[in-house]
Amino acid sequence: MKGFDKYQKSYFMPPVPCYDWVKKDSIKEPPVWCSVDLRDGNQALIEPMSLEEKVEYFQMLVKIGFKEIEVGFPAASETEYKFLRTLIERKLIPDDVTVQVLTQAREHIIRKTFEAVDGAPNAIVHVYNSTSVAQREQVFQKSKDEIKKIAVDGAVLLKKLAEGIKGNIRFEYSPESFHGTEMDYAAEVCNAVLDVWQPTAEAKAIINIPSTVENAMPHVFASQVEFISRSLQYRDNVVLSLHPHNDRGCGVATAELGVLAGADRLEGTLFGNGERTGNLDIVTVAMNLHAHGVDSRLDFANMQEIKETYERLTDMQVSMREPYAGELVFTAFSGSHQDAISKGMAHRERTGEHQWTVPYLPIDPKDVGRTYDSDVIRINSQSGKGGVAYVLKQNFGIVMPEKMREEVGYLMKGVSDHAHAELSPQEMLDVFRKHYCNPKRTFRITECHFQQKDGIIASVTIEQDGISEVVEANGNGRLNAVNNAVKKYFDISYSLDVYEEHSLTRNSSSKAMAYVGITQDEKKRYWGVGTDEDIIKSSVQALENAVNHMIEKKKDKIR
Repeated sequence: MKGFDKYQKSYFMPPVPCYDWVKKDSIKEPPVWCSVDLRDGNQALIEPMSLEEKVEYFQMLVKIGFKEIEVGFPAASETEYKFLRTLIERKLIPDDVTVQVLTQAREHIIRKTFEAVDGAPNAIVHVYNSTSVAQREQVFQKSKDEIKKIAVDGAVLLKKLAEGIKGNIRFEYSPESFHGTEMDYAAEVCNAVLDVWQPTAEAKAIINIPSTVENAMPHVFASQVEFISRSLQYRDNVVLSLHPHNDRGCGVATAELGVLAGADRLEGTLFGNGERTGNLDIVTVAMNLHAHGVDSRLDFANMQEIKETYERLTDMQVSMREPYAGELVFTAFSGSHQDAISKGMAHRERTGEHQWTVPYLPIDPKDVGRTYDSDVIRINSQSGKGGVAYVLKQNFGIVMPEKMREEVGYLMKGVSDHAHAELSPQEMLDVFRKHYCNPKRTFRITECHFQQKDGIIASVTIEQDGISEVVEANGNGRLNAVNNAVKKYFDISYSLDVYEEHSLTRNSSSKAMAYVGITQDEKKRYWGVGTDEDIIKSSVQALENAVNHMIEKKKDKIR
């Protein structure tokens, strides 16, 4: 592919090595979360949300558990301004939630922002200006000192205006285009802003480090963050925040490594919505913590409802493969995966294990409102016996003999392959019943009577081609006696080598399901299944279906 030679490294490594983050193997505590869905996310929509849609989205974010929510750029448009005023005047902001507003470091924009935020019980005013070499030289044509002065002047005005409005106001500063800024200069500008604000333990300031256009590998960003964390004055009174974008597809990795490197706070959106390739996906980072046994303090237990609300209000679609939220992320079609999951689930049920260790499933799907029955194992032409057995058991209480599962697995794969479609649980049940409970019939057993004499004597009424005949035979049990009567009637030989039965615990606990497997000349095994409230009747049905299956197959070969 041509054109690669016009690109070069456009980021700056710290002037001194910063690699202590490498020594940490996990994040122990969740960061402070700040949703920017209603600003960064909303501005990236083809059709931004209406006021009432934004109110609904805000209320969803509050329900999820966000305590800091960026609600817009109120000086950018009347719609943005009105939304913030609506939240304040309708008293829709809970006492424990802080709204955040964005402003450029320009006087008239800052003043308009403070008009909008007046009366909010708790608010963060987030001021930014660009500091990168490219922006300094190409856009602003200003020196380092001039760019720093823009940041400092903005910080001074924020502090002054905050004194004259109602509500608890905190300050945040971002050196936009941080990746393309010399690291020591980025720290210099941030510290100049902090010198104005003089943060304290009771009034901490936020320094927010954005990967405005992600242009470095995640480990580079982690080293940059560690350098900034070490270089900030007033560090104990500063919340170090990150705002990762996803231009290289590394937003989540950038955020996680950045937290290891010292960041205290993350800004992002649900499902990563945002300009270009989007923002950090907070859902993924929070659920990654959950999967490592850390309480994220965000509630995604009703993931499907959150996803549907997000899609309806934004007109964006969550990918089927989106981590934790996608339709197929807990689904196994592969036979070997299905078998491992099925056995893992059985082990969990058998041992009562609390820790989640099921193969191929990083978390328990129930944690996000998914079900094992319809979400985890789904059947197509790639599926195997374990998956098929699992679906039939979970949905219908059918517990097939181990020796039967391979045949049933191939049967379902064949049907799916022929149809070029996935099989639903109900379609699988229909195939199972047709093949094993209602096969093509040569004969029927219409009556059975038993008497105990020299074991058991069975009087079996067999109907074939409209003619009924009573056949007597004895055996060491009722099913054995009926089996001997069938052999006598047809003058055939076969072995009844598998018999299992169980109660149906799903649809009707009073019914029994019986399975019979017969073989002839130690070759192919033929299966039959019967169900009835009487275990003897279900066993006789299973035998009848197995023998019919065998006879009809023999006829097919002759034809």
